[in-house]
This record gives sequence, structure tokens and C-alpha cells, in this order.
Amino acid sequence: MNKVYLDNAATTPISEEVIDAMVSIMKTNFGNPSSTHSFGQEAKILIENVRRQIADYLHVTPAEIIFTSCGTESNNMIIKSSVEHLGVERIISSPLEHKCVSESILDMKSRKGVEVAYIRPNEKGDIDLAKLEELLKSSDKKTLVSLMHANNEIGNITDIKKIAELCKAHNTLFHSDTVQTMAHMSLNFSEIPVDFASCSAHKFHGPKGVGFAFIRKATGLKGIITGGPQERSLRAGTENVSGIVGLGKALELSLEHMEEYTNHMQGIKDYTIERLSAEISGIKFNGRSAEKENSLYTVLSALLPYKNPLIGLQLDMKGVAISQGSACSSGASKPSMVMMMVLSEDEMDQCTPLRISFSHLTTKEDIDTLVTALKEISNDFVIEKTNAEHR
Repeated sequence: MNKVYLDNAATTPISEEVIDAMVSIMKTNFGNPSSTHSFGQEAKILIENVRRQIADYLHVTPAEIIFTSCGTESNNMIIKSSVEHLGVERIISSPLEHKCVSESILDMKSRKGVEVAYIRPNEKGDIDLAKLEELLKSSDKKTLVSLMHANNEIGNITDIKKIAELCKAHNTLFHSDTVQTMAHMSLNFSEIPVDFASCSAHKFHGPKGVGFAFIRKATGLKGIITGGPQERSLRAGTENVSGIVGLGKALELSLEHMEEYTNHMQGIKDYTIERLSAEISGIKFNGRSAEKENSLYTVLSALLPYKNPLIGLQLDMKGVAISQGSACSSGASKPSMVMMMVLSEDEMDQCTPLRISFSHLTTKEDIDTLVTALKEISNDFVIEKTNAEHR
């Protein structure tokens, strides 16, 4: 059975060039980057070269790039340290955030008494910037705004430049979870006055277990993992040298081919919408995922016109790997908060969401396989439902 992978928002396959770069480093550069001898300093140079590479991409200084294990760690560090060390007393966020953000905020509410205000999105999953401004004006408490750049389930892109400018005008810190857009879009943080952002290498064909946090130097944020002076004393612990090199190589490839990859994936996404609309009667698309404007080209959120909680397993048995939502909650019995925000009660009770996510490796043949499998499952479901009604 040929297997089709359509869950790239959860993770992407590692590029061969990235694997080669990492294997080479593991064989030849085993030194501890904190050591003063040549073995350690050679490893340190590799890390600093990647740090400068990332800084050039984001148009920031190398000192503002802090290597971590993943986006989850980066988001936790930023949110919790903002409360612990910067005196943040209030956080403004949205129910659409990734769990690593929402759970960190709730942890600060529970343990530190932080006031939390949520901006409820509309049925398309959009954030009302007028409501944000209203909230910013409503309190003198030191505030952190945490709103993601692109949603990992419905693909909506938020205008973080406007949000950052609003926050700056109201002397408010702004954090954006950029895990789904880093290396997929051009980002210029010299023009977007965001204070904090996050990245996971495995979202753009790099290795798992490595990422980074962008921390604007002027904020004065401090680390929450202590022990040594690594990463400007913001993240103690021996650095993952081969992982960081792998991140750098994956970023290099993504930036080199960004236009090519973007056009390919947008074409695949358009083809998917066309095929599903033609072959699955009554299918809908959630949020703005079926639109080209304000929608991430890697993600399409579909809504099947029947309830089938086993759809993910049935597709997997037919060789198609897909998600019904965020990977962090794929085993949950309840629907995700994102789906609860953008779907009506009837849709929640009677329909089935699917998240289809693409990479530059995705082909039209992969989509044809998905559509065929969905048609077979849908036909079987209709037959079973008809038989049940006549029993």
C-alpha cells in the first residue's frame, strides 16, 4: 500500500540535506560549545553562524535569537518569564491559541493571579482589532498580548504588524506564536515591532527537538531554565549542536526555495478544494482556509457533512495520514477549542472536521488518493446509516 502523508502542520519529513548536515556534525563536532578548547569553540562557531543566519532572516540582532528545544518551550518561557520577571499582571489572548500558549496563560492565572482577557473570534476565526484596542485602553495594568500569527487548525493569518503597532502605542508587550509561519513566510521584525516570537524546526523539514525564541533585547526578559550562562543566560543547558545546524540547513533550504514551495503548495491546496468540492457533496471549509487572502497555504480545514469520529483511523487504514485537529490534542475525546469557536452547535453535533496540511512534497496524486478514500468512507457511511434507519 502506498502511504500518503497529509499532516504537515503536525510535523514535516526531514530533508535529506538536513540529515546529511546533522550526521556530519555528529561525526566531527562533538565538543561542548561552552568549553574553551578548540573542540568546544568549533562547536560554538557552528551555533553562532546559525544564530546570525536566523537574525538576518528576521532582520534582528543575533543576540535576540535564543535556541530552545521547540516552540512549546519558547512560548512557555516567554509567557511565564513575562509574568515572573517583567511584572506582567494581565494577559490578552484568544481561544484560538495553541495549547502550549493557552495552558501557560492559565498556569499564570492560577499560580500568579494574572488577569486574563480573551478576544472571542468571529465565525470565520478572525480577531477583532477594535476589541483589542478597547481592551488595551481599559486597564493600566502591565499587559502582555499573545496572539498567534497563523492558526494551526484553520490556517487564518492574523495581521501581527497592526497588532504590534497597537500594542506599542499602548505601551504593551506583544508575543506571537509564529510556529506555523516561520520559514514559510517572509518576516521582517525590524518593521513588525513584535516583542517575542517562537519557532520549531520540525515544521519546515528540520529536526524535532530544536527551535528558537525571538526575544526583543529591549524587553529585558530573563530565562526560566537556570544553571549555566548558555544562550545569553536565558536558557541554561548544553546546546543541541547538531539540531541547531539542522535547523539552520532547513531554514536555508526553505528561504532558497520559498517562492517555488509557496506556489506549489498553493496550487495543491487549490486542487484539493476543487476535488473535494466536486466529489464530496455538502462539504464545507472552516475559517478562511479555503481563501487565498489571509490564509496559510499549508493548511486546509474541511467539514464533512456527517458525524464520523473514526474518520482519522479509517483514512489511516486506507494509507492516508491526516488530522482532525491539532496534533497536541489528537487523542482528546472533546473537539478542539478552535472548532468550538468557528462551528455552530449543529455542525459540532452533525459534522466531522478534517485538517489537511501540505508540504512541497505533496502531489496531486496524493490528493486523488485522499479523495478516493473519502468517497469510499462516505459511501459506506451512507449505506450503513440507511440500513440502520430501516432496521
